[in-house]
Amino acid sequence: MRLALVACGAAAAGLLLLAIAGPSYRIGLLSLASASALLGGAMYVGLAGVAAGALAGVLAYRRRARLATFLAAVAAIGGIGVAAIPFEWQRRARAAPPIHDISTDLENPPAFDDVVPLRGDDAARLDRSREVAAQQRETYPDLAPVVLPVPLDQAFTRALAAAQDAGWRIVAADQGTGRIEATDTTIWFGFTDDIVVRLTPWGAGTRVDVRSVSRDREHDMGSNARRIRRYLAALQ
Repeated sequence: MRLALVACGAAAAGLLLLAIAGPSYRIGLLSLASASALLGGAMYVGLAGVAAGALAGVLAYRRRARLATFLAAVAAIGGIGVAAIPFEWQRRARAAPPIHDISTDLENPPAFDDVVPLRGDDAARLDRSREVAAQQRETYPDLAPVVLPVPLDQAFTRALAAAQDAGWRIVAADQGTGRIEATDTTIWFGFTDDIVVRLTPWGAGTRVDVRSVSRDREHDMGSNARRIRRYLAALQ
């Protein structure tokens, strides 16, 4: 029973570390590096809960101690859940290039205007290098503009509605210039990313380009690419 309780304590401690990492960064108590370290600690504490729970479960099962077996199983399952979240973060970080600026147009990325004053002096850079374009092209070859078979005014209405449905905060929307600027903030860590949508007449239709740039971090772990994919899929 004692080992099962230790396992439950480890799983609970990992869950606590996991729960406070994001909010602590969001309200300014921790730096991003410290919050990330807290996530790593949560993963290892959660794995300790898994190991202790598995051992306690085997011993309790052999002794036919039902309560201890149940507690050990809860600890092991909880530890797996705790460890899975930071593990997924690490997996995404390894899979994505260390960039924070993603655009469907690599030669002439949509430019920001109204969002710029909101970014502050400490925000990640908006200028794109050839290296960034090369890394994006290699990692996200599927990202490309889409052409809607409707005139610009109809495409703009659809694009604005898709941005609102995505939960973005609209900063500017100008049908005359075919531009939408918005921000998107994550719930847990409160990361803010800036988005610009550019619509251009394209034959009988309208070409839609999207650019998504992180404001708080130099490595977005693929979040901007995923946002653009979701948006374009919803738009079509």
